[in-house]
Amino acid sequence: MRRRSVRPRDFSRHWAFTPAARRFAALARRAAELPARIPAPLFVLLLALISAAAARGRWGWAAGLWLFMLSDWAMLAVLPHRGVSFGSPQPNALCFALPRALCGLLPVPLALTLQAAGTLLAVYALWIEPHRIGITREALRSARLKPASPIRVMHLGDLHVERITDRERRLVELVAVERPDLIVCSGDLLNYSYAHDREAWSDCRWLFERLSAPLGTFVVSGSHPADHDEAVAHIVAGTPARWLRDERVTIEHHGQVLDVIGLHCTHRPFLERPRLEALLPASKDRFTLLLYHTPDLAPDAAELGIDWMLAGHTHGGQVRVPWFGALATSSLYGKAFEMGRYALGQMTLYVTRGIGLEGSAAPRVRFLCPPEVVLWEIDGPPG
Repeated sequence: MRRRSVRPRDFSRHWAFTPAARRFAALARRAAELPARIPAPLFVLLLALISAAAARGRWGWAAGLWLFMLSDWAMLAVLPHRGVSFGSPQPNALCFALPRALCGLLPVPLALTLQAAGTLLAVYALWIEPHRIGITREALRSARLKPASPIRVMHLGDLHVERITDRERRLVELVAVERPDLIVCSGDLLNYSYAHDREAWSDCRWLFERLSAPLGTFVVSGSHPADHDEAVAHIVAGTPARWLRDERVTIEHHGQVLDVIGLHCTHRPFLERPRLEALLPASKDRFTLLLYHTPDLAPDAAELGIDWMLAGHTHGGQVRVPWFGALATSSLYGKAFEMGRYALGQMTLYVTRGIGLEGSAAPRVRFLCPPEVVLWEIDGPPG
């Protein structure tokens, strides 16, 4: 467990929340999705032009680069037909083409080795690791809980459902085998590319119909592009799941008393903190779990006396490199809370790597960051 002494920051004037930044982000998202609209023959020509530019007149090498890029495109195009992941192959193929072009500037023997290694890595990161869902087991003891009355809590995050795949079926199997007392989900139920796709809503609903636990299943919404209100309401209606929208629920189990606070996410901690304060229990001795989509509220939650916070959003970076970790986290605090367990004063924070893939133009890969389900056992102090 990593200890952090991070003070809450005032992000109210952060550049990310300015009108100009929001307009830029919207333009960037639209630009990233433009390759999906390019007809296949024109996209093949675009890859050929990139290859020729990188080869700088070495036409045999240009043809070789082009074939590597086409192989990436073909791998991506096959994924939906094999039920692995879904969406247009072009945006991701273009993402793969750019580093290939940069490697193409190197001497041919070295570049050829790197291109072959890139293909092997692409096969692993596209086809294998995204489905290697496993269980991370954690334990938490608190003086605010009674001893010898453990509660088993399963934390799910960033499902990003597109369609039912082996990953979702594996998740249902894990729940059936582990039989947790309580299930919580920290948001991003849908893939960005399928957030308005009613078939994806139905498939996500299929999943929540099978995620039941004796003490309940609780869900908070994640980022708005993935979890708009109409979709989440449709997904949870009639299932064992309860959608918490700025609500506090008290759970009792064998003498244990646990408050679960579910907070709606706007990605603006300066707006979330007052709403969290209003939901805190009157008793300071009550053990309290905060379920919130991102770790960006963690310093505020710790300062307010929350005992335990479960979050996601970062995907653990989704692509990690040795000795450095996540290349990107989408967190206002950067790499401070990229994944795993942290101690902030008396509060325990866990940021899950999540289960699914974001969608849209984001890479549909995982590397050194397999999907996870986190199974907790919470209890009072020993003895």
